[in-house]
Amino acid sequence: MKAFRAAVEASDLDAVEALLAEDVVFTSPVVFKPYTGKAITAAILRAVVEVFEDFRYEREMSGADGHDHALVFTARVGDRRITGCDFLHVGEDGLIDDLMVMVRPLSGAQALAEAMGARFEQIARDAQTRSA
Repeated sequence: MKAFRAAVEASDLDAVEALLAEDVVFTSPVVFKPYTGKAITAAILRAVVEVFEDFRYEREMSGADGHDHALVFTARVGDRRITGCDFLHVGEDGLIDDLMVMVRPLSGAQALAEAMGARFEQIARDAQTRSA
């Protein structure tokens, strides 16, 4: 999805948030249970921008129907290099209603889990503020 990619690459998190459906489901690469809702998803993505360094999209793939997209990226979390993929589904309204992220290798996923875990209280507060 070109608009999402452009917004992420420009670090325009307001534009990223505007592309999310109210009931978007976010599936984290390091947490078992998905998160539902625009506020929590936007708060998580804002924190990820702080955690990922040297972030760069490498490839973009789209399904024939135009609803499914995959964006392959590389980044660094501390001293760990990671490769990952954002899997997006866009609903009939043009908004992202499903966002699943996968990362590798395991050591990179562990570094990501640790860095995001350290920020989760702030993420929860940000989500609460956004949904109010």
